[in-house]
Amino acid sequence: MPKHILQVDQAMFETQLDRMVTDKVNQLLNAMLDGEADEITGAARYERCGGRRAYRAGHYERELTIKAGKMAVKVPKLKGAVFESAVIERYRRREESVEEALIDMYLAGVSTRRVDDISQALWGERMPSQTLSDRLKKVYADIDQWRQRPLSQPYPYVFMDGVWHKRSWGGAIENVSVLVAIGVGWDGHREVIGVAEGMKEDTASWHSFVSSLLERGLTGVRMVTGDRCVGLVNTVGELLPQARYQRCMVHFMRNVLARVSPRHTRWAADALKAVFAMESRESALAKAETVAAEMESRKLKEAAKCLREGIGETTTYLLDDYPVEHRRRIRTNNMIERLNREIRRRTRVVGAFPDGRSALMLISARIRYVTANDWSTRRYLDMSRLHDTIQEAN
Repeated sequence: MPKHILQVDQAMFETQLDRMVTDKVNQLLNAMLDGEADEITGAARYERCGGRRAYRAGHYERELTIKAGKMAVKVPKLKGAVFESAVIERYRRREESVEEALIDMYLAGVSTRRVDDISQALWGERMPSQTLSDRLKKVYADIDQWRQRPLSQPYPYVFMDGVWHKRSWGGAIENVSVLVAIGVGWDGHREVIGVAEGMKEDTASWHSFVSSLLERGLTGVRMVTGDRCVGLVNTVGELLPQARYQRCMVHFMRNVLARVSPRHTRWAADALKAVFAMESRESALAKAETVAAEMESRKLKEAAKCLREGIGETTTYLLDDYPVEHRRRIRTNNMIERLNREIRRRTRVVGAFPDGRSALMLISARIRYVTANDWSTRRYLDMSRLHDTIQEAN
């Protein structure tokens, strides 16, 4: 056994290691720049030869921020030729991986001011909000391409909803909506198939949104699930005549319970759950009528009226055309609601957007960021069950 225990200062060790890495990277970059200068001039430094195409004229220092830290590289100056480097892009001050890391922070929910602080702490260089906005333009171009991509497969189930946010409009701050559509394709996987600005979530907005989906190749829709929005219901009936409309069960229950006095809330909630626990549409409608009659006896006439008016479109999922195994997941809009919570978590940091374009791009980027995992790669529904119902109907 050794008599002395070697102790290492972890912080000092990491600092020394970082400095060694930075020095090595600096030496490597300078050597690569010198090699490029030699190739352009046709001769090495101080070499005398007849085939020379240009001459060295010293160098200038340029600061570059890379993962290993901030460093000053020596960029050669030439006489008789323009020095164009493949190693360091002209006017670039940061390595692409550093910019990508800062952009990922922003899309993950970090405010522009916080991104600036983190950049200053990690690399000793600021990232002002205007500079970050300029870098995001490349990301936004890719997002626009993603939003407008062709839809290559049928989507039997489509879920639609709008997420509200604040933006400047005519010098005032108003609430406007971004419309989101999620489709479950024949492969059983979920996919965000549409994101667009919807203004007031009216008929014109929904009509334009669904029309754009059809132009991109939306086919095979058998059910659209959404909240009770007249514009959406009318649009589905007009543009998707083969699809049925399923009103979100959770939203419907909230609408009914909002008309129930606190003294009867618990009873009404249990009664509504019993309605949606029925195994057939006929039994659910019969149970709903019984509950509505009981509500009237308890002097809850508004709640009874709401229940009778909405129970039909809220029990579409119980029709024989839809497999029993799918019912639990197609009767609510919870999928988009969870996605909307992630969107609001990010937009809350911004507050009010200066215009609709910036809001749409950030929300689209956030949606793509959140869904780029097992959310879209894991199978959501076994669509072979739906194929069985089609065969039986035929």
